[in-house]
Amino acid sequence: MASLEARFHDSIDDIPASAWDALRPDDNPFLSHAFLAGLERTGCIRPDWGWQPHHLGLYRNGTLVAAAPLYLKGNSHGEFVFDWSWASAWERAGGQYYPKLLNAVPYSPITGSRLLVGAHPELREVLVDAMQQQAQRLQLSSVHANFLAEEDLPAFDSDWMARSDVQFHWHNQGYADFEAFLAALNHKKRKNIRHERKHVAAHGLRIEMVGGAELNMRHWRRVHALYASTFDAKGNHAALTEAFFQYLRKELGNAVQLALAWQNDDIVAMALMLRSATTLYGRYWGASVDVPNLHFELCYYQGIEYAITHGLQRFEPGAQGEHKLARGFLPVRTHSRHYLLHEGFRSAVRRALAHERESMDAYADDLLDHTPYAKGAL
Repeated sequence: MASLEARFHDSIDDIPASAWDALRPDDNPFLSHAFLAGLERTGCIRPDWGWQPHHLGLYRNGTLVAAAPLYLKGNSHGEFVFDWSWASAWERAGGQYYPKLLNAVPYSPITGSRLLVGAHPELREVLVDAMQQQAQRLQLSSVHANFLAEEDLPAFDSDWMARSDVQFHWHNQGYADFEAFLAALNHKKRKNIRHERKHVAAHGLRIEMVGGAELNMRHWRRVHALYASTFDAKGNHAALTEAFFQYLRKELGNAVQLALAWQNDDIVAMALMLRSATTLYGRYWGASVDVPNLHFELCYYQGIEYAITHGLQRFEPGAQGEHKLARGFLPVRTHSRHYLLHEGFRSAVRRALAHERESMDAYADDLLDHTPYAKGAL
């Protein structure tokens, strides 16, 4: 058998799109070459924001046979798996935590394959080993792999520390329509959702779900402005550029879906989502009007209706948010793995994670006791 060669690329455009996409296990849009390349080409990924592409490819006889989206990180922004306390502790002890190596999709707390191996599952462990070796070669503090798919987990041995969190996902039980979904909920939750939707409808906004290719450049400029203003209002950095939003329109088309609220000819609120053949992924929200419950309508109920209409299996509306439970979303565990090169530091963090794991398990168990569904509905 020909030997494998690991190469690290400072741009995903160094890897042909067809070769990268052939390794994906499904059509999750966040793992597509087009999505990742768009982030790099439009100024969303750059060293001064803490992101430097360092993608890993495994080659046999010059042919790409496995790959992993990989970044050198100068901070921990845009990751959604929080290690700020680790960085602070290591730097107080005189160490340098950044840069670190990150196996993830930027700005996207979306579970999916991070070890792209096509028809060669045995190469997952080779990818993991190559990441560890590169971190040692560059004398980095750590390697992190976030929002891993279940099939990736066995590739990370016991030297990698396990973390878990909770998201809230909606699952399609073959509902005929939104009313059939409501019928599966308990009376209180069903009544509350109807009240919220009725309240939004009373404001006279035109609400619709549209594909990204159906909007023109001016519409997309407005969508980006709503996204950016929402981040600014919360004192956060809007990392995605207008150029990236326009790129989504041209390159991903109707794989992007937007729930829009119109006031006359003006888009006054939006929720941006992406979809695969099986799953709808909620990502960003923005609004220029203050309408109670409009956020729930665009970010949750429009997405549920879309998933039912198009026969999708799941709707993942984004990270965090216990309020999603009352609206039909159920708790799901997410998984990350972390390798710290310094053995003493690793041992200290491992002890802290044991306590974190106990708390997270108790929290997840408590959530399951508060299902919004009627008895026997699932």
